[in-house]
Amino acid sequence: MKRLHIVMAFLLVFAVSSANLAGAQDGPSVDGAALWERITVLSPYKGWDQFPDHMGMQEGSAPHGPKHIVYVSRPGLVKGHPKPDGTVIVKENYTPDEKLAAITVMYKVKGYNPEAGDWFWVKYAPDGTVGKEGKPKGCISCHSGNDDNDFIMVSDH
Repeated sequence: MKRLHIVMAFLLVFAVSSANLAGAQDGPSVDGAALWERITVLSPYKGWDQFPDHMGMQEGSAPHGPKHIVYVSRPGLVKGHPKPDGTVIVKENYTPDEKLAAITVMYKVKGYNPEAGDWFWVKYAPDGTVGKEGKPKGCISCHSGNDDNDFIMVSDH
């Protein structure tokens, strides 16, 4: 009987884990809080890869700060542009003394914003508090200079 309970508990945990992974792959709705849960709980971005031509801590500039690290979800690692729907790019923005100041995210959502490459933009405080989200004019106007690179500033991969 005890063995049956252990097997049932295992199957329940497996089913819940599988459902969570499926949701992580499907992507969240266009919502900063849901995206934060995806990139920190369901599929933690720190385990993602980086663009091959932009690895590790890099020098940066305003408005993101003097240093940054960029992580990219698997769909975004395919070479070429535009990046596939579901791509998530996470940029950790650091102060000169390498203290995390903000986390900015681009999330590719088919049909969300065709004028800006269908990117949904979010700026988070280090604790995950949502600042700007959606279609911030500042983000779009700066990144639009790289529309031939799918609005991506840090890599031509």
